[in-house]
Amino acid sequence: MKLQGTSRINEQGHLEIGGKDTVELAASFGTPLFVYDTQMIRERAQAFHEAFRAQGVNYQIAYASKAFSCLAMLQLADELNLSLDVVSGGELYTALEAGFPMERVHMHGNNKAPEEIDMAVANGVGCFVVDNFHELKLLSKAAHSHSKTVNVMLRTTPGVEAHTHDYISTGQEDSKFGFDLSSGQGDEAVAEVLADQAMHLLGFHCHIGSQIFDTTGFVMAVEKLYSYIASWDETYGYAPEVVNVGGGFGIRYTEDDDPLAPGTYIEDVIEAVAREAKQRNLSMPEIWIEPGRSLVGEAGTTLYTLGSEKDIPGVRRYLSVDGGMTDNIRPALYEAAYEGIIANRADEPAKTNYAIAGKCCESGDMLMWDLPLPDAVAGDLLAVFSTGAYGYAMASNYNRVPRPPVVFVENEEARVVIQGESYADLIKLDQPLHAPVKA
Repeated sequence: MKLQGTSRINEQGHLEIGGKDTVELAASFGTPLFVYDTQMIRERAQAFHEAFRAQGVNYQIAYASKAFSCLAMLQLADELNLSLDVVSGGELYTALEAGFPMERVHMHGNNKAPEEIDMAVANGVGCFVVDNFHELKLLSKAAHSHSKTVNVMLRTTPGVEAHTHDYISTGQEDSKFGFDLSSGQGDEAVAEVLADQAMHLLGFHCHIGSQIFDTTGFVMAVEKLYSYIASWDETYGYAPEVVNVGGGFGIRYTEDDDPLAPGTYIEDVIEAVAREAKQRNLSMPEIWIEPGRSLVGEAGTTLYTLGSEKDIPGVRRYLSVDGGMTDNIRPALYEAAYEGIIANRADEPAKTNYAIAGKCCESGDMLMWDLPLPDAVAGDLLAVFSTGAYGYAMASNYNRVPRPPVVFVENEEARVVIQGESYADLIKLDQPLHAPVKA
């Protein structure tokens, strides 16, 4: 197994991340524990920046904070000169509390509440990625109320859908997101925004899928979108200042995954936009992207302590960990695959395939089905890799399990960025029917 980022096996045979021994991290902070390799995040962001600079175009890289959001993560994104996608009032509030520059915040969401829109307008959010006509009315009302002109990008569904390696050129019209182009919704939305003095049409947005390992779908989407941009230029004399191709850039979860370098994605997208714009005598727009998983996914590792074992002769050997679907719902949701090692015996060869079970009272609470490990015993430390995206972000208190702490590690230092929850935290919002009688 190839270790990523700053991870290595140290002289004690322990997994080390950011110069910190994971055995010591587990002893200090407990398990489950999310560990982020901060240097790896920095390097990923820099790779995207360098890819754009090499092409000589104007751009923005907006971190899709739904992948993992907390004060420290958003402050790190600001340090790395990233913009920021938020999809809720809660994510916007986190950005405000983190001191993130509002002019670099893009407000997403298919059902933005009036209160969320008003909050975003009042605080000077840089751009609204608008999904539907209902939102246009709410946004116009809020903009007029605050005597502001708001920047708008229309989210479109260009009819290109990515399923990792497969692309469908029809069918993505059936989506809860965005304005459908083939039915004329895009035409109507463009006309409505251009006619509203409280709105400035910045450009167009599309997002074709997730965990994408080639550039075919991005190029197809650009080509389809520009076929409509040409008609909007002819009808309204309008050409976009910005084209946003979304995110979805793939990462490595297992050895079967082979993601492209950031530069490959960026080069092919820019080439497609430049070609399409030139063919129609339109100016080259600014290019925006929205990486989330590809910035933080591989940088995250979850540490667990092994507990009970169940051996079914000739069938399967189960190992249970002290976490599970409460800190990583992805395997239960869509059979997401991961790799891992025994962190306290990382230099020992694998001998046995284990099924890694979570502790929740659900038969579907399984993290991995066939993980090769050394002969494991209760108390061993299991490290599961590439859990930095949609792990903590989707964590829950199912079975009243406290959510784990999160630490950033870099240059032999560990910093807690989210405290672990206590049992008291689980009931702090509860309201009893009557004063409890305690035994």
